[in-house]
Amino acid sequence: MAQNVLKAVDIKKSFTGVQALKGVTLEIRPGEIHCLAGENGSGKSTLIKVISGVYTPEGGHVEYDGKSYKKITPIEAILNGVQVIYQDFSIFPNLSVMENLAFNTELASKSKLVNKKRMRKIAEEAIDKIKFEVDLDAKVGELPVASKQLVAICRALMFNAKLIIMDEPTTALTRKEINALFKIILDLKAQGIAILFVSHKLDEVFEISERFTILRSGELVFKGNTKDLDDKKFSYYMTGREIQIEPFEPKLTKQTKMLEVKNLTLNGYFYDVSFSVSKGEILGISGILGSGRTELALSLFGIRVVDSGIIKINGKEVAINSPTVAMENGIGYVPEDRLTEGLFLQQSIGDNIIISEIDNLTGKFGILDERKQSEEIQKWVKELSIATPNPDNACNTLSGGNQQRVVLAKWLARDLKVLILNGPSVGVDIGSKYDIHHILKKLADSGLAIIIISDDIPEVMSLSSKILIMRDGKISNTFEPSETTIHEITAQMV
Repeated sequence: MAQNVLKAVDIKKSFTGVQALKGVTLEIRPGEIHCLAGENGSGKSTLIKVISGVYTPEGGHVEYDGKSYKKITPIEAILNGVQVIYQDFSIFPNLSVMENLAFNTELASKSKLVNKKRMRKIAEEAIDKIKFEVDLDAKVGELPVASKQLVAICRALMFNAKLIIMDEPTTALTRKEINALFKIILDLKAQGIAILFVSHKLDEVFEISERFTILRSGELVFKGNTKDLDDKKFSYYMTGREIQIEPFEPKLTKQTKMLEVKNLTLNGYFYDVSFSVSKGEILGISGILGSGRTELALSLFGIRVVDSGIIKINGKEVAINSPTVAMENGIGYVPEDRLTEGLFLQQSIGDNIIISEIDNLTGKFGILDERKQSEEIQKWVKELSIATPNPDNACNTLSGGNQQRVVLAKWLARDLKVLILNGPSVGVDIGSKYDIHHILKKLADSGLAIIIISDDIPEVMSLSSKILIMRDGKISNTFEPSETTIHEITAQMV
């Protein structure tokens, strides 16, 4: 067996009495692509921080190329060839690509003057390692997400990386960008560089990884070769429960059209879009980035005002020219980026739930009725199984799946007619994803009209009663989930 580039042995770590890692062992070989998987709270991030020297383990040790360390600093980890690319990429958005890439080298030179010519040469050599074409003078903060990630990869390679840890690297990428990233990962593998790919997405695990390690509640529950794994086993090891994926079949038939859209146009984004969604129906809308799908969702909620076309709610024509008007007509919108658009993360879970119906909970003289407020919060915490010991806790204490439930609770408290979800399960783990799907199906069965916007084709197929494909700003095809395949839908998208 090849010598391990990294071996973390029987790692233990706790925080204020909570055991985050309970004797976890992880082995990574030179030039392999290894997946570290687990739901939110499983211990993945803690293990990464132990490997990279951010945390000191309370038990066990870490080996780099056979050399053992009980305690290691981040600098020592870097000198041993370990580089971590976190979800935020840890880059300087206000600096240029060149400055981001050459910054550390310039600091290490201890020169009192900045040598721009030398910095440019360093940066050119860095981007050439992965054949990355980019304007070195461009501000990193203005680059697309995929380009920011490539800047982070180039920087990692400048330090003679032997192991690059990528923490949820595809969360904000399109399918095309993911393909490009995977090609770079395979090129790095060919150079003998190991990749620890941290993810909870099944399709990515099977597509790119050779071996895997799965954590659950701080424990190692399974490890092995990816070829010996299937979706069902993977989901079971991740969650500890059997997950049954069943297609959605509307229970309500011949119901009123709750939302009708005719010849809707937003110049530059989408044209002549027509469709309807009835009570109890889940309509799936899919398409690649730039197809017009997100702009359509924003227009239905009044964030973007259309140039022409008709919108009807429950048979009545309405002019949706602001989110306020949309809400007054019973439309709710769950954005793709719930962290910046859907929640007040520093505020309590309870405050986030009731914010959209605050007027209904206010008594005489504008004073909030605390009893009604508490009852409403408890109702939705229970109804949507929001996992929290106390709804007074800040919303940022929740996992991604539970944050998504809070966003749903906020809208459901308003007694909606139509709920639009852009990326309903973006950034949530497998168990939470299917729990959210179950909630949406129950809501549809209760009479809510639901629209989901997603490029996760298996999700669209399992949730929708009808699927629309958008391409170049127009609806190019309509599918019945029972009469099509993932391959057919994907082919129509591109």
